[in-house]
Amino acid sequence: MTRIDINAPLNFTAESLAQEAMQFQAKLRAGLDTLRQVEDVDYGATGKEEVWRDGRVVLYRFRGDKAPTAKVPLLIAYALVNRPYMTDLQADKSIVRGLLERGEDVYILDWGYPDRSDRYLELEDYIQRFLGGAVDHLRQASGHDAINLLGICQGGAFSLCYAALNPDKVRNLITMVTPVDFHTDDNMLSHWTRNIDVDQFVDTLGNVPADLMNWCYLTLKPWRLFVQKYVGLVDILDNKQAIEDFLRMEKWIFDSPDLAGEAFRQFIKMFYQGNGFVNGGVRIGEREVDLADITMPVLNIYALQDHLVPPAASQALGGLIGTTDYTEHSFRGGHIGIYVSSRAQREVPDSIRDWLRERDR
Repeated sequence: MTRIDINAPLNFTAESLAQEAMQFQAKLRAGLDTLRQVEDVDYGATGKEEVWRDGRVVLYRFRGDKAPTAKVPLLIAYALVNRPYMTDLQADKSIVRGLLERGEDVYILDWGYPDRSDRYLELEDYIQRFLGGAVDHLRQASGHDAINLLGICQGGAFSLCYAALNPDKVRNLITMVTPVDFHTDDNMLSHWTRNIDVDQFVDTLGNVPADLMNWCYLTLKPWRLFVQKYVGLVDILDNKQAIEDFLRMEKWIFDSPDLAGEAFRQFIKMFYQGNGFVNGGVRIGEREVDLADITMPVLNIYALQDHLVPPAASQALGGLIGTTDYTEHSFRGGHIGIYVSSRAQREVPDSIRDWLRERDR
């Protein structure tokens, strides 16, 4: 039993409490002036142009300040559950800009906002039709038989499926914070979804509402994401730039698309419940995915403090793919920090550029 010494000196005094209260009031007063100066925040630091479209799904090419030196296009495939502009959030927080500055020719696939007419889209549509269509466009436009593919989070799982089914079309594959083993002990999201009746869920809701998905992600860290970050907002109320950065991130978090019901059903069953990459059983259309068919070079980037995709969930990739050219790169940060932290702006584009240069000569 721990004993409390009631005679021990306190770590605060009446004077220090009064001073802290005065500082808090000063922050609030300054915040009123700051908030009047803050305009509606926008996102995206880099110009881009549409180069291909299939319905709501759009392929964009980013335009840097200088022409790319890389000969092979680099296509980014993001997750369905959030908007892909996290990769290009603002000028000083942009993995895309970092890649462009290092000479890469960068494209991104925007999945759009599904509505009720998209309820019956399946994983085959997203992987073979949309992702495959973008890859084929870039192959034709660039004159290369195969392109470089960067899959992020769920987009990484899609990219693994695509590369396994179409190995001749992917020259180099990069996965970032990508789940492979969905049944690691520290995967809280997997534990939540493993016993869900996804058939009843989708049959009842149709498309999965974005607000429901956001609530699930936020409750993984309720204190940090519901309370602490908003309390901490007081500390930056007198800093216009910091307030704008905060609001831009909030805008991204809550600017989430609904999810096409059938694709969601298939993804939960085959990956979160069936752990299909490890156990087998991932079928895209009529074809089964075997990661041993991935024979191109693979770079796997994961975050050491990732609560959505724990490191072990990503590291499992090395034991499942068929290539002997496999590289892992760990990043000291979390699932979001890998895009927006100052360390990420230095490390991630450098790692990707250096790895590609060794293979695209």
